[in-house]
Amino acid sequence: MRASGPKRRRSGFSEQHVTADAPADFLAAVEQRAAELGRAAEALYLDGTPYQGSGEPMRYLDVAGGLLDYYVVPCLGIVVVCQVTSPPTP
Repeated sequence: MRASGPKRRRSGFSEQHVTADAPADFLAAVEQRAAELGRAAEALYLDGTPYQGSGEPMRYLDVAGGLLDYYVVPCLGIVVVCQVTSPPTP
């Protein structure tokens, strides 16, 4: 993993598709938590290129009352955010 921070890659899904019009304050909290996850993965795997195995399972994290679905791909040095679910509106 790179010491300079998590990599950002694009998939077939747009950011709009993943964020589903979530509130800006919630998305800011998700961005912060995703950066923390990237740094933690870097510390855990250091250099993921020799990593062997199927990788990490899907994980779910409570963020500012909403939900963040992600998994870590050690051999590519990335954290993949699959879905964010914003908190319910009052």
